[in-house]
Amino acid sequence: MAKDNFVEQIADIDTDFPQWYTDVVLKTKLVDYGPVKGTMVIRPYGYAIWENIQRELDKRFKASGHENAYFPLLIPMSFMTKEAEHVEGFAPEVAVVTHAGGEKLAEPLCVRPTSETIIGSMYSKWIQSYRDLPVKMNQWANVMRWEKTTRPFLRTSEFLWQEGHTVHATGEEAMEHTLRMLHIYGEFARSCLAMPVLTGRKTEKEKFAGAVATFGMEAMMHDGKSLQAGTTHYLGQNFAKAFDIKFLDRDGTLKYGYTTSFGVSTRLIGAIIMTHGDRRGLVLPPVVAPVQAVIVPIASKKEGVPEACRALKEKLETAGVRVALDESENSPGWKFNEWEMKGVPVRIELGPRDLEAGKCLMARRDTLEKGEYALDSAVESVQKLLGEISENMYNAAKARMDSRIVRANSLDELLAGVEGGNFVRAGWCGCRECEDKVKEFAQATARVMEDENTSDTCIVCGKKAEKTVIFARAY
Repeated sequence: MAKDNFVEQIADIDTDFPQWYTDVVLKTKLVDYGPVKGTMVIRPYGYAIWENIQRELDKRFKASGHENAYFPLLIPMSFMTKEAEHVEGFAPEVAVVTHAGGEKLAEPLCVRPTSETIIGSMYSKWIQSYRDLPVKMNQWANVMRWEKTTRPFLRTSEFLWQEGHTVHATGEEAMEHTLRMLHIYGEFARSCLAMPVLTGRKTEKEKFAGAVATFGMEAMMHDGKSLQAGTTHYLGQNFAKAFDIKFLDRDGTLKYGYTTSFGVSTRLIGAIIMTHGDRRGLVLPPVVAPVQAVIVPIASKKEGVPEACRALKEKLETAGVRVALDESENSPGWKFNEWEMKGVPVRIELGPRDLEAGKCLMARRDTLEKGEYALDSAVESVQKLLGEISENMYNAAKARMDSRIVRANSLDELLAGVEGGNFVRAGWCGCRECEDKVKEFAQATARVMEDENTSDTCIVCGKKAEKTVIFARAY
């Protein structure tokens, strides 16, 4: 590519959103396609986002009493069949190993789609007494689910995630923990991803296979579709009974424990892209951006400019800012476009005139606004800008989501709502047939149920509604 050319164009976000997404993830070098259909190679820039997500979540998990561990990738098929609803739910997606070392295995092995079964088998060995409870563990791992339709980050055959698994003495304590983790996810989405979310309980149809209750975190993407960004599950005693997780209680009797699980994945990177991106490409939240500020020298051959840029870079690094200095031979205009496409929150321009005036120019990625700042206080200005950008990104996404949640009182209104790129709030009687009818009629699913009581009637059958539900089309 010639050094004076701008970056290659990406599809228009408003007219061809799917192609825009594909263009962005490939041209910003977040991922590439793997050689096996449905797999992705997470490139360094994309993996750096995941590392920052890991860091922020990991400290929250540890602060809430969880310890990290690691469990095997391969799970005996007999484990998967112990919990009937669980095996039925995952059967279509499970990859199975039948041969190893040139021989047929005595028992087929599942490639981990999720780890409730294998972790449950270990907990049954480790837990003896009420004194061992609660057990709170988390693992950072890869999983495999044989998806038919794939898209990088959003749905791939193999992806990275964290999965937490806990055991408690009572159902009340386990449910409290399930909701606590949902709250932690929601706080993380707001403060680290600048992403507003709706949280609530899933319907029976949408819950995790084997759970008593599933709670979800749903985010609105640019096109008005919903993305399930995280889930927490109250598993009751289903897995405890399947894997004999018992403890001797204070009263001297053996009792089954109550378990939970919770997880988010690299799908969050897709959520960031589709929540905040614009016509120019990525717009990354400062907390998880691999590069928070980039310095672009202007007239870089002029005396004093390279030295000043390097000195500023060192000061920013010392202050804990993730910073890059672009000393490549590309033109400043090319660099501006490249770093804008990569979503870097702050761009700093520094040239001979700036040095003479004791100033530098800073451009915000979220609003594209530029301003002059004193060079001797540039570090403090960048730190302040990063905070303002994060807050503004959240407020803008929240205002957009709030404006696109509409109410419907009929199936026709619901259909019009989702076709217009909205979430739709509607009453639901609680029966599976009416939920299925919504999907059949509008290709929309129940994302979360809201907590407040409703006086609505069911959008399908007209009976008294049991719940107010957010319906949407989803990825």
